[in-house]
Amino acid sequence: MKIYKIAATLSLFTLMACDRGPNFAELCEQHSEICQEFESDSWCKRERIKVGLANISEKLKPSDDNKFQQLIAYENYKFCIDHASKIEHIKLKEKKTRRINNVLKAQEKIEKISNATANSEHPDLLYYHWSRYLDQNALDKFIALEGNKILEKPNRQVNLATFYIKRDPNKTLDLLYHALTLYPKDAKIDTEIFKSIASIFSEKEEYKQAYIWSKILHLYQPDDENLTVDTLNNYIALYNLDSEYLDRVATTTLNKIVTGQFKAPQT
Repeated sequence: MKIYKIAATLSLFTLMACDRGPNFAELCEQHSEICQEFESDSWCKRERIKVGLANISEKLKPSDDNKFQQLIAYENYKFCIDHASKIEHIKLKEKKTRRINNVLKAQEKIEKISNATANSEHPDLLYYHWSRYLDQNALDKFIALEGNKILEKPNRQVNLATFYIKRDPNKTLDLLYHALTLYPKDAKIDTEIFKSIASIFSEKEEYKQAYIWSKILHLYQPDDENLTVDTLNNYIALYNLDSEYLDRVATTTLNKIVTGQFKAPQT
């Protein structure tokens, strides 16, 4: 079974007003200086739109929360366009140069915002500066917030869990379970939570629980490339588990999570 590693999969953005999202050309009509930041490219449009939205939010109402959203948007755009820049174009070599320039622009903006927020007390920025720059002072301030209502958000509980995962597996489980209790009905769940719980139980050799949470992941995100039906079946066979019963438990548990009715079990 794959040993999953916890990741700080933080929420990207919540400003999309409709299912299809904003048209980039329409977005730029009122904010041309923001939308002209990067050289034109047909790749990574979704990520570029999120950068534009994050910048507009910060422009209209500057705040540490909006600056954090900018950092995440720029990081995701940089990751996407960096991948695109490695694609060779036989006839259009200038596209590669254009994309490399956009990567550099995104990195410059990340560095600028990071420097501007280095002394922020915002919990997401504290975690950001520790996870990206190993800022011990930021980590100390973030951990000091444990138990504070300001951390009563799923992503912040997951961030706490990243600190404790190698120090206290049981506490990590408590934090991950608590994160699941904080999701409202039909919210998008961070699947790293499922992976991390499964990983912890696997390392504890509690194979039934490891299977249940792997099955929950598969039910919630069946296209996860790291977890297939064959993988689950092989795990069942390896440890001689009752798949019918455990599948029912997984389905019931997931239903409680997505309907906002999950209660954290005792560890």
